[in-house]
Amino acid sequence: MSVFDNESFRHHESVHFFSDEATGLQAIIAIHSTVLGPALGGCRIVNYADSHEALDDVLRLARGMSFKNALAGLDLGGGKSVIIPPKHWQGDARHQGSDRAALFRAFGRAVQALGGRYISAEDMNVSVEDVENMALETDYVTGLDVAHGGMGDPSPLTADGVFYGMRACARRAFKDGVLQGRTVAVQGLGKVGWRLCEHLHEAGAKLIVADIVPETAERAKQEFGAEVADADAIVGVKADIFSPCARGAVINDDSIGQLQVKVIAGSANNQLSRDALGEELMKRGILYAPDYVINAGGVINVAPEAKGEVNHEWVRKKVEKLEDTVGEIIDEALRSHRPTNAVADEKAMRRILDRRDSGRAWQPPFAKTPKLRHSA
Repeated sequence: MSVFDNESFRHHESVHFFSDEATGLQAIIAIHSTVLGPALGGCRIVNYADSHEALDDVLRLARGMSFKNALAGLDLGGGKSVIIPPKHWQGDARHQGSDRAALFRAFGRAVQALGGRYISAEDMNVSVEDVENMALETDYVTGLDVAHGGMGDPSPLTADGVFYGMRACARRAFKDGVLQGRTVAVQGLGKVGWRLCEHLHEAGAKLIVADIVPETAERAKQEFGAEVADADAIVGVKADIFSPCARGAVINDDSIGQLQVKVIAGSANNQLSRDALGEELMKRGILYAPDYVINAGGVINVAPEAKGEVNHEWVRKKVEKLEDTVGEIIDEALRSHRPTNAVADEKAMRRILDRRDSGRAWQPPFAKTPKLRHSA
């Protein structure tokens, strides 16, 4: 199957494949749109079943970043990158050998080769240290440590935004509109999921948690009084809110019938395995916060870096506004009797197309307008 035949290929501007024999790097960078600005989106390293799965993931993620940045009001386009772990890592995406730095430096050279059309950042299994190794080879990376003039790890801001968006959902799904006393099932206790649990615990919510690392789930039990569920079975637990904070496609044709919640609001990207499931959730009376809207806190955090700035106060205020953005999309969906993800897609595309049609689309620094030639 070619890139163009992939069902997740939807008018992407370009897709780039990179390899480096010395480090074992195999990476894909997908650029969905640069109409609003350079394509900003994180890099993740995942043990994919094969390259076809990696391609499908990066295509879906890149499109989601275009919409995420558009609805967050950022002058940034959408792109994403994925790295397949080298064979000698034996499928361990968190491998910490001395060769990890070399791999991310090689990836930094790949990013640099695109001349600023794509800007990278942290994503799944990619740390601030990994990003700083990229930065040794490229100017086009964000999420650097604060000590090195960056905005720092974007994960905490992602969690903050999800918490604010969850409050917006609660006000519309429950009569009292509060999280205190509500049961929230959190799938995935990485940096984002853990901080979200801290917010929810402080707000008085009851937690059910699941993680692929048993020790992490046990720590949540001790610190938050959480009930521990199986990482896969948590989709079907009875709760008020389900919060997917791990891999995507958790809501699929098999799992949708297991849901016993009123709200889905989490940080994972591409939570729906296909867009049509948004309508199915609506029919079942489940309020879904579109993932690329509610989880935009991380990209908001690194956005100033893309312009060579550091502005924590601007970020804080912008992330807080996600509560209003999520609420506005839900309200419009309820008024028009349409799925929330369809409403969000439409609003995002409208901003991108308006910019394109106005003739003010972003141009990469090296782009030049060709001279007109007159035929003889």
